[in-house]
This record gives sequence, C-alpha cells and structure tokens, in this order.
Amino acid sequence: MLKTTVNGVFSSPGGSRGAASNPSNRFEHISLERDADWNPEEDPLPRTQFLRDRTRTIITYNDSPDVGFEASVNPYRGCEHGCIYCYARPFHEYFGFSSGLDFETRIMVKEDASKLLREELSSPKWKPQVIAMSGVTDCYQPVERRLKLTRGCLEVLSEFRNPVATIKVGCQRGRSARFPLAPAGPLAESSP
Repeated sequence: MLKTTVNGVFSSPGGSRGAASNPSNRFEHISLERDADWNPEEDPLPRTQFLRDRTRTIITYNDSPDVGFEASVNPYRGCEHGCIYCYARPFHEYFGFSSGLDFETRIMVKEDASKLLREELSSPKWKPQVIAMSGVTDCYQPVERRLKLTRGCLEVLSEFRNPVATIKVGCQRGRSARFPLAPAGPLAESSP
C-alpha cells in the first residue's frame, strides 16, 4: 500500500524506523494530501514490502578512488536497518521510491543473486579480485534470516575460492557463513 504525504513529507508514527519522514521523490511530480482531520497517531506503522529485483547481473563495478574495492555484490536494495546516515538512500529514488521511509520499507530482493554470481564468476571475462558484499546496503538485514541470499553468495564465492569482504552494520549473523571461507580464501570484515 502506498503511503501518502502531507506537503511532501510523511512523519513516521512511533519512531520505529530510522527515517523521521518520507520526503517526496525528486524525480516524481505526484503529491497526495492528507485529510484535514488526519491524526498521525492513528496510522499503523509502515510494513516492510519485499519486491523482486529482476536484475540480470549481480557484480557491480566502480572506479572511485574513494572506495576501497572495485567489485561488489548487493543482494538487496534498500535496508530495514534504516540508518539515517546511510549514503545509499538517494539511490532508491531512481526506482521511483523515496529516500526516507520507502528506503526502509520497500526492499528490492535479488532472488537469483547466487545463480547470477555463479554465472559471472564462470565467465572467461571474470578477473579474480576481492568482491565486497553489500557495498551499498547491509547484506545481513533481518530478512536475510529467511531468504539467505547473502549466505548463498558467500557459498558461491567459497566454491570459486574468490576473496570477499563484507560490510556490516553491527550484526553478527554472518559468523556461521564465514567458516567455509576460511580455508578457501581471504575474508575481510568492516563495520561502520
């Protein structure tokens, strides 16, 4: 269900999310207004929606001297952790979502992440290099417990003996997935 905005801003009831508002998307020119008798205290908390991301490739490349890696894999777009400082928020606007609550409640899921990764690592074009897991959003989001997309990608990287670095937002759920990588290749972890 789409949330409406008041003058382009939706205030989060109860403060259960990282974003305090849901600003209008700078690429969309539609704005809905609340009724005059609207009471934000009566609004239900926004529920998280998981949307299929039908991407055709999984390894993303960058050539920025400010980033410590050139290749990364992101099984998710958007993040339920909702860290207000997250630099990935504006990217959600390219999909027609807001960088506020939409970033935290509309998570795009790459269900074929491990299959796509296996295909790309099998390609003769692939030059082995460190792959950063989730250089954009946290690969250990709450839904990872159920979907295990990050775990599947780590298993593929282990199978190919490809070095990997994970970026976490204070979660420790990846520990069990790390052990198969130890004998096969290097693993680096970083937390903001």
